[in-house]
Amino acid sequence: APVAQAADFDGSKTLICAPVEAMDCIPGDGCTKGTPDEIGAPAFMRIDFVKKAITGPKRTSPIQFMEKTPEQILLQGTELGNAWALALGADGKMTVSMADRNGAFVFFGSCTPL
Repeated sequence: APVAQAADFDGSKTLICAPVEAMDCIPGDGCTKGTPDEIGAPAFMRIDFVKKAITGPKRTSPIQFMEKTPEQILLQGTELGNAWALALGADGKMTVSMADRNGAFVFFGSCTPL
């Protein structure tokens, strides 16, 4: 299999991403591990840096903030009353969090260029 190159994850290419591990965290109760499907996350999402949007099968969320460093790209936005943040490493690994005042969801996964 070809090895992903850092240039694939510099914000110049549209990516398809899959969350593979999920956590549902509630203050005072800790976090429960599960699959993204169990928590209601999409199996795949597309990051379109040109359109500044993250698109899943049911909705599109605008990217409201983006910061690039050599090690990662940080994205932030809001959707359905939640604040979300996505950290994408130069290796294609991602961490996503969605939070409101009641708790947070955290997802771990990987991305690949389209």
